[in-house]
Amino acid sequence: MAEYRIFFRKSVWQDIEKIPKKSLQQIMKRIAALAVDPRPPGCEKLTGQERYRIRQGTYRILYALRDDELTVWVVKIGQRKDVYRLK
Repeated sequence: MAEYRIFFRKSVWQDIEKIPKKSLQQIMKRIAALAVDPRPPGCEKLTGQERYRIRQGTYRILYALRDDELTVWVVKIGQRKDVYRLK
């Protein structure tokens, strides 16, 4: 199986700046693992959207898959209350 390429929306970099380094390391490992398995155990497909959510500690990672292009687009990273406020 081919690996997926991972991309980040520009707005995600603003989210990353707010996250403590220790948590950020774990989040980045979790995102990197999406290249091998974009639908890992525990991921949830969001209702009415072509997006998925995975958890890493108290943080949520929202991402979109494009299976035809083998890409993962990270859309938002934040704590539970912040994740669902998409612009």
